[in-house]
Amino acid sequence: MTADIYIFDRKSVDLHRHRASGKLENHDFLLQEVADRLGDRLLDITRKFPKALDLGSQHELLAQVLGVRGGIEDFTALEYSGSKVTSDETNLIHEELLPVESNSFDLVISNLCLHWVNDLPGTFVQINRCLKPDGLFLAAMIGGESLKELRSALMEAEMEIEGGVSPRVSPLIDVRDAGALLQRAGFALPVADFDRIEVSYASAFDLMKELRGMGETNAVHNRRKSFTRRETLLRAAEIYQEKFLDDEGRILVTFDIIYLAGWAPHDSQQKPLRPGSASASLADFLTPVEKE
Repeated sequence: MTADIYIFDRKSVDLHRHRASGKLENHDFLLQEVADRLGDRLLDITRKFPKALDLGSQHELLAQVLGVRGGIEDFTALEYSGSKVTSDETNLIHEELLPVESNSFDLVISNLCLHWVNDLPGTFVQINRCLKPDGLFLAAMIGGESLKELRSALMEAEMEIEGGVSPRVSPLIDVRDAGALLQRAGFALPVADFDRIEVSYASAFDLMKELRGMGETNAVHNRRKSFTRRETLLRAAEIYQEKFLDDEGRILVTFDIIYLAGWAPHDSQQKPLRPGSASASLADFLTPVEKE
């Protein structure tokens, strides 16, 4: 792992999620929707995963949605924590250090938590290590152009009102880079794809309230620590209203959900042929074009 990567302030992430935990059920539509889609993907795999690990869970939603899908019999949940974890707190993850033994799970699954991880490559390596041979890693994370409308409105308003911009929305990974990280971490048969979920709200302030209710407000390490000026927020809401309305007069919001799947290596898995081992030449299948 790389110990000196600080993109996100993990203690702020903890604080935001702790504040949201009491009323999360009022703002969990995205968590619920993505958990359902993860469950459907698990159903598509004709394998059983008796021992499963929910990585980064802050609630029991994923366990409830999955139930016994995938033949899960033993379900363990780990939560991220920005504070130091003691030996008694076995259900917590300190930063990106996974307190899990090697070759101990058939399935590691994660629902909308990994976009707050500082050292994503190191985390993927640890996930691979804690899987049993031929075990599955299945995850969904916010990425791509998620919240692009809010990002644009806030940047334009801050530049107009305050003469400069600061990080207001987290940097997000794209699907191509996510797939490359899976391969780099040693996963076999890595797959990365994404769904775009478009929703609408009455106003930008309703969207911001929803994000706070999900525990998904700004925790970028280099963010401005002071409160956003009232004038800036009002202007951002106006810009959002001017540029991103649907036919019913509601603001549009984009969430790009990146889905990741990779297998811990095993001898039974398909492998590419060695270079030069083909039994036929490509030229044998090409018909030469005759000149007139």
